[in-house]
Amino acid sequence: MDINSSPDYILQVKDLKMHFPIKSGIVSHTVGYVKAVDGVTFNLQRGMTMGLVGESGCGKTTTGRAILRLYDSITSGSVLFNGQDVYALSKKDLRAMRPKMQIIFQDPFSSLSPRMPVGEIIGEAVREHNIVSKEEYNDYIDTIMDNCGLQPFHKDRYPHEFSGGQRQRICIARALALNPEFIVCDEPVSALDVSIQAQIINLLNDLQEKYKLTYLFISHDLSVVEHISDAVGVMYLGNLVEYGPKEKIFSNPLHPYTKALFSAIPVPDPTVKMNRIVLEGSIPSPANPPKGCKFHTRCANCMECCKEIEPVQKEIEPGHFVTCHLYDEQ
Repeated sequence: MDINSSPDYILQVKDLKMHFPIKSGIVSHTVGYVKAVDGVTFNLQRGMTMGLVGESGCGKTTTGRAILRLYDSITSGSVLFNGQDVYALSKKDLRAMRPKMQIIFQDPFSSLSPRMPVGEIIGEAVREHNIVSKEEYNDYIDTIMDNCGLQPFHKDRYPHEFSGGQRQRICIARALALNPEFIVCDEPVSALDVSIQAQIINLLNDLQEKYKLTYLFISHDLSVVEHISDAVGVMYLGNLVEYGPKEKIFSNPLHPYTKALFSAIPVPDPTVKMNRIVLEGSIPSPANPPKGCKFHTRCANCMECCKEIEPVQKEIEPGHFVTCHLYDEQ
């Protein structure tokens, strides 16, 4: 995939790797690495939503955090935000960029300080980054809260006084208050009831349209991803095995792992027989991944080359990329 800097793309990720050392012994020497993210490449267009899906432990959240530079460094690769290499920025330049890149965490309760009222939680970073003047501050916070479905009198209340859905609205308001361009949504609805999930998804859609936001939406729920996303990336054991426009991914999944994931989507019709693809075995350890294609230990289409040679990303149709030896001839 071409990764040259382009104004069309707000985010360009090239061969991103994030390996965490495994320490052992009295002197804590490194005995290995957990390869949480092991070569992820994609481009994200401005104003779009990319859904990132995969099993637990596949590296979705680590990818999102690495993109936002919530780690001091990455193992290798590059992350370009508005054409700038995020990991090459000085502390001063990074501080200037911080408001433009925000995150909404999975658990709204643990990500909110229990000792601060809601108004302070939303407004703390607004003051720190001088987003608005002191005269405009109160009206600005009220406007942000109103846009997220919160009332002005909520400012003096504490997080424990709210329901799960309201807490997530507070988290969204906190991110939105910094006037960001890009938000990583790290499974923002997985801890909520289904009816509340729909409200939060609709809120995110409305805010995206109003503020021209770009989302990286991390989720386990394929139906939610299909509803909110413009593009979809499928991760397995630290690798992006398939990536492309939502319509192409859902109508024509190419990678055997993507096909297995989609076969598990329930159909709301008791007369329809499910053609479920059951994967054998369990997901290997990211500390000791299989040689060759990481999926070959569970793949029904495994060939001899899959056991030895790591596949490369190929563009099968315009914008639709897959990392699999089944398409080597194309």
